[in-house]
Amino acid sequence: MADRLRGKVALVTGAGSIGPGWGNGKATAVAFAREGARVFCADINLAAAEETVGLIKAEGGTATAHRADVSKAAEVAAMVEACVGTYGRIDVLDNNVGIAVMGGVVELAEADWDRVFAVNLKSAYLTMKHAIPIMERQGGGSIINISSIASIRYTGVPYATYYATKAALNQLTKTTAVEYAAKRIRVNAILPGLMKTPMVEKSAGLAASYAGGDVEAMWRARDRQVPMGYGGDAWDVAWAAVYLASDESRYVTGLELVVDGGITLKYV
Repeated sequence: MADRLRGKVALVTGAGSIGPGWGNGKATAVAFAREGARVFCADINLAAAEETVGLIKAEGGTATAHRADVSKAAEVAAMVEACVGTYGRIDVLDNNVGIAVMGGVVELAEADWDRVFAVNLKSAYLTMKHAIPIMERQGGGSIINISSIASIRYTGVPYATYYATKAALNQLTKTTAVEYAAKRIRVNAILPGLMKTPMVEKSAGLAASYAGGDVEAMWRARDRQVPMGYGGDAWDVAWAAVYLASDESRYVTGLELVVDGGITLKYV
């Protein structure tokens, strides 16, 4: 199928990539555009958002870059206003921001706890707070929150803030889905598994936990954990997001869509 998002406006946060390659937000923004959406690409790194916009425009799509720290209320309000000012509406909100800080509850600094909660959880609260009234006036919309299998399993890596924020994001997704279902605003979550993305590659703590800092060895170790035998990538997340953004999923809300090659089905 093609043009699955024709006529829709999609606001994607975290639409840039932290390094070379395809992050979840970057791939999702491009996939949305390929399916006909006009995409408002927001990222804390404007150059990264502009790179994504450049890719979309090179393929004949429509996109706009915008810099925003989505953990800040004023910047989120300005971002939503700018999206509506540019394209007139918001049909899809895709929340892709997230960071991981290594450490269990004993090792973590309080400042790191607060920072991860602000980026991973407060951002979703703020973006939904400002986007939902617009969707209400339009008669509906689709919100997609990018969570993680870390929200439902211990992954072998000690990062208490990541587990806690992603689990809270799942519950926020489900309760908001119920609250706004009658308004035809759908709220769903995607739970990626062990993905090969620039964020994972550049996380020194993750590579150290798996393979003493050897990134290639980390990829191989993670591949061995997955029943399918390989890690996913950003496009696996992006195409799941396309489904949830499209009218194909019009009767789907409050879903935790696991995209993990089967790893959460394993006992060990």
